Amino acid sequence: MAVKCKYCDNRAQLKRPKTGDAVCRKCFCSIFETEVHQVITEYGLFREGEVVGIGASGGKDSTVLAYMLNELNKKYSYGLKLHLISVDEGITGYRDDSLESVKRNETEYAIPLTVVSYKELYGWTMDEIVREIGRRSNCTFCGVFRRQALDRAALKLSVDKLVTGHNADDIAETVIMNTLRGDIARLQRCTNIVTGSDSLEEGDLVSRCKPFKYVYEKEIVLYAYHKKLDYFSTECIYSPNAYRGHARSYIKDLERVHPHTIIDIIESGDHMTARVDAKMPTRIECTRCHYISSQLLCKACVLLDGLNSGKPRLSLTKASRHLITKKVCTKKDNASKDEGCSVSCGCGENKENGSGYF
Repeated sequence: MAVKCKYCDNRAQLKRPKTGDAVCRKCFCSIFETEVHQVITEYGLFREGEVVGIGASGGKDSTVLAYMLNELNKKYSYGLKLHLISVDEGITGYRDDSLESVKRNETEYAIPLTVVSYKELYGWTMDEIVREIGRRSNCTFCGVFRRQALDRAALKLSVDKLVTGHNADDIAETVIMNTLRGDIARLQRCTNIVTGSDSLEEGDLVSRCKPFKYVYEKEIVLYAYHKKLDYFSTECIYSPNAYRGHARSYIKDLERVHPHTIIDIIESGDHMTARVDAKMPTRIECTRCHYISSQLLCKACVLLDGLNSGKPRLSLTKASRHLITKKVCTKKDNASKDEGCSVSCGCGENKENGSGYF
C-alpha cells in the first residue's frame, strides 16, 4: 500500500531528513519555504527597504538561498533590494565554471551581480597561492581572504545585510572545529544567526545573517532537485584535505545513528559562554588596511606579508605575530618589549604609511 503524504492525500514521494516525515514533493517545498520564512520573521533578519547582498558561489546553498529570497521577497512583500555578490578566488577549472552558473542565475532571477577577485584585491590567485604553500593549509588563506573580500564588496555596494548560505550542517561542523581547537572566542558566537557585532563601532562592518541556520544540507539538495535549480555541484579541487572534512565525517557518523544530532550540536553551541575570567581577544583596527582585527595587523595582511616575502608558512605560525609587531615599532623604549608596540603607543610608528594592499 502506498504511503500517503503527512499533510495531504497525495502519495508520499520522499522522507524528510530533518523530521522523518513522509511527504509529497509539493508539500515538502511549501514547508521548506515556510520554515525559512518563519526564521526570517522570528529573528527579524530584514527590514523593509534594505539592500541585501547574497553571497553567491554558484553552489547548491547559495543558489537555493538566492532563489528562495527572491520568491519570499515577492510573496511576503519584504520590500528588499537583492544583490548577488561573488568572489573569484582564481581557481582554474572550478571557480570560473561556477561563476557561469551565478551569471545564469543573475539573468533568470533578475538580480544584479557584482564579482570581486583575489587578484584584484590581494594581487594573488588561489592557484598561485597553492603553488607557493602546497595543498596543506591552503584553506586558511582562502577562508581569510574570502571573508574579507565579501565584506569589502558589500561595503562598496552600501549593502545593509549580507546573507550567506551556511546551513545547519555547516554550523554544527564549525562548533565541533572550534571545540577541538579550543577557540573560545569563535565558539561562543559561531552559532549566532546574525553576526557583525564585533565591529569597533556600530556600522563598521556589514551585518551578516544565516537564514538557513536550521536547514539540513540534504533538504537543500532535495529542494534544488525538485525545483530544478541551476547550480554548480563540483567540490573545490583544493578542499579534500581541509580540516573541516574531519568534522563533517564525524557528524555524518553521528547523524546516521541519531538524525537530530545536527540540531542538538547547534543548540549546545547556542548555550555556550566563556567564563568571566577567560581572556578574550580585543577588537581593534588593522594598522595597514583598517579591517577589524585582534592584532596590529589583520590575518589577511599577515598572510600577504608571508606570501610577498616568500615565506608563506611563517605567516601561519604564532611566531608571525611577534615578528610583525616587533617590526612595526622602532622606538627604543618599546623595542625591548616582547609584545612590541601597542596600538595605544604614542610613538607614531604603529601605523604604516601608504594605502597598503587595498
